[in-house]
Amino acid sequence: MKDAIPVTRTIDHGTAKLMPDIDRERAWLLTVDGAPQSYVDLDAPTHLEFEYARRLGYVLDVVAEPGQVLDVLHLGGGALTLPRYVAATRPRSRQDVVEVDRGLLELVAEHLPLPEGARVALHASDARKWLENAATDSADVIVADVFGGSRVPAHLTSVAYVREAARVLRGSGAYLANLPDAAPFDFLRSQLATLATVFEELVLIAEPGVLRGRRFGNAVLVAGREPVDIAALARLTAADAFPARVEHGAALRDFIGDAKAVRDEDAVPSPEPPDGAFGIG
Repeated sequence: MKDAIPVTRTIDHGTAKLMPDIDRERAWLLTVDGAPQSYVDLDAPTHLEFEYARRLGYVLDVVAEPGQVLDVLHLGGGALTLPRYVAATRPRSRQDVVEVDRGLLELVAEHLPLPEGARVALHASDARKWLENAATDSADVIVADVFGGSRVPAHLTSVAYVREAARVLRGSGAYLANLPDAAPFDFLRSQLATLATVFEELVLIAEPGVLRGRRFGNAVLVAGREPVDIAALARLTAADAFPARVEHGAALRDFIGDAKAVRDEDAVPSPEPPDGAFGIG
């Protein structure tokens, strides 16, 4: 990829840049307003560079039998890293991607095209608005990875939003979310309490250092009406180059503590990351 050069474009919500990875042929990093958003290797769609993306990938691996076809709804598009992963690991799966920034979708479609035969439909829309109009029992998995800048928008954090997600999911379906926070975890705990209003099974995946309050970081939440394979998930996350802990059951209830579910009128975005938390060196 000797002739690959960075691509910079003004999109609907900021400035996007695609930067080639000099160490991997046909691999690109997407940033928006300087914050890393996605990493894609066009020749190796199962390569997940970001730690949180690998953890979401592990969950996608264990929510159903290997290779089983799924209907997946992605809220938040980025460079379509996880849709590419699902297309590679679960061929013929039907996927919808909802991204509010049409300009970003167009940039990614132009420079990082999806593989031939990928059954991925792209929709330029607000995630909650699209969810409210989606058919009941139409998705096996919902992956929520939506950021306005570096923060999860407030209207995607409430009980009303979670109820819509639960309506769209099939009975055995799983809701996955990438959420950033730091100790004392007011946002993360409130999100778990909010999910608990409609889902019986909850799982939290995060680095030990984040859970111990040492730094700001991403946590992956899994919610559903049926339990996920905790043992398999724990094995996968523990074997990662950056191991993570899988919390569930009594330990997770203790973590949630007295946190209250979020109503629309009280909803706030996720906390602002400290300077340099997700920067690129």
